[in-house]
This record gives sequence, C-alpha cells and structure tokens, in this order.
Amino acid sequence: MKIGIIGAGNIGGNLTRRLTALGHDVSVANSRGPETLRELAEETGATAVPATEAAEDAEIVIVTVPVKAVPDLPSGLLDGAAEGAVVIDTGNYYPKQRDGRIAGIEDEGLTESRWTERHLGHPVIKAFNGTYAQDLLDRARPEGAPDRMALPVAGDDEAAKRKVMALIEELGFDTVDAGGLDDSWRQQPGTPVYGLRGGVKEVQDALAAASPERQPEFSG
Repeated sequence: MKIGIIGAGNIGGNLTRRLTALGHDVSVANSRGPETLRELAEETGATAVPATEAAEDAEIVIVTVPVKAVPDLPSGLLDGAAEGAVVIDTGNYYPKQRDGRIAGIEDEGLTESRWTERHLGHPVIKAFNGTYAQDLLDRARPEGAPDRMALPVAGDDEAAKRKVMALIEELGFDTVDAGGLDDSWRQQPGTPVYGLRGGVKEVQDALAAASPERQPEFSG
C-alpha cells in the first residue's frame, strides 16, 4: 500500500521503519526538507520527499507533527492523495510544554483531532497518539499473544477507521474502537489510556474511566 508520512520525529520515524519492513511503499517528509531525511531513507528504503509531495497517490496519510505546526502545513497538502484516502492524526496538544494555548481547543471545546481536522480540511482518524514510539519497534506481538498491546482508534468514518485498525493489527497490535472523533478526548494526554501498555480489556476500561475535564498540566 502507498503510505505518506508527514513528520519524521519519533513516531513518524518508527512508523516509517515498521511500515517499510512490512512491504509498504512509504514516502516520508518533514518541515526541513528531504535532504535531512537521507539517513532514514537509506535505512528503510522509504522515499524522502518535500511535504507537498508526501500524500501523492497515498491510500493512507499519517500526519505526525506538533499540534502547533498543523496550521503551517502547506495548503493543498492532501490534494494529490488517492481517492478515498484515509488520514491518521497522531497529534497531542501540549499547551504548557510545547504548543502554547490554542483557542479552538480551549475555548470551543474541540477535541484535539477535530481541531486538526478543521485545519486539514479532510476527515481524520485519531490513532497512535498515546503510544510510546519505541513500543512500535519493540512491542509488536502476533495475534493472540497474551502480552499483545491494544491501541484505541477514534473517528467518524467507519470504513476509514476499519482500514486504520487493520493497519495497526498488521503492525502487531490489537485495536479498540474508541468511538467518533468527538469522543477522542478519551485518549488525549492525561487520560487513563494515554501511554497505557494494556490489552483490549484494559484499554476499554481506561477509555470508560476517562473524564472530559482537561487536567491542569494539559491546559493553556
């Protein structure tokens, strides 16, 4: 499958490593230009491209940039994607630690991914946001393994969500349907499921235990 990855930090880099190893055709981009991704491209066989070309013909596009950088992404970023392309948002809002205060999230009560979706102009599926980057390399397990982790996935488009869940399962993790994008607050930073290394039942219980009140350390 053709996959575009926009952002080559810890999550983006390790998804590039895993997805190329599984045989997917991966294009990867960052804000500094493809020449800065030469080592990752040589290591993985991915194609380093400008951000404006990362989604070209992609069936899945993974946007994994700091939330504060989302408004600065190139306009028309997804114009060249394949028809029916699925967009995954891995982002987290860290107002005190990195992003500064974002009014749309704080004042309008938008979930972080709903805010990102509005800026991208394309529906998104929220996934990988509470996953430790190293776990993508180290914690993959075959289906049925007793220590196989589960990851929550939220989104409004059921077909798109199923496609993302299938990809995550191919990567070696179980999945839990976390509801629509307006429910994705249940997996934002500070919630019980965020960073949880648990199985399906533990993830389900953690999602159910979440509070919609944003914790002070994650409020601007």
